[in-house]
Amino acid sequence: MPTSTLPHWTLRQSLPQDVEAIAELRAEVMLPDLERLGRYDEHRVRQRLRDAYAPEYTSVIEAAGSFAGCVALRPAEDGWWLEHFYLSPALQGRGIGSAVLRGVLNRADAERIPVRLDVLQGSPARRLYERHGFTLEREDAVDVFLVRNPTS
Repeated sequence: MPTSTLPHWTLRQSLPQDVEAIAELRAEVMLPDLERLGRYDEHRVRQRLRDAYAPEYTSVIEAAGSFAGCVALRPAEDGWWLEHFYLSPALQGRGIGSAVLRGVLNRADAERIPVRLDVLQGSPARRLYERHGFTLEREDAVDVFLVRNPTS
């Protein structure tokens, strides 16, 4: 039986010029959920990323030396917001997302900071977050807001 190994990946600080690659990946990753919810707009899905993009809080995920995704951790009054966590569909399910998330959460635990995020209703990403200790804070017709308090 073959053993599954985690593909080699790295994180690097995002640069202003990464915005378009990230916007394209966001559109690709969010398409199924946004279509299911009747909210897909091919311009808006990219523009919302461009408008919110903060390279200083964003890390780019690279696998085999190529752009593979990103994650942003933005400081907020009530902790950190985990945002724009996208991974190329070709790399999903191979452990990279969990490894990146563990790194973020280890940092939050070390600094004793809660982490919040939101996902679209029905998104399979919710299961990933719940496996890593996020719990429901509130929800509405479109979004589910989750929180993870620091652990010792």
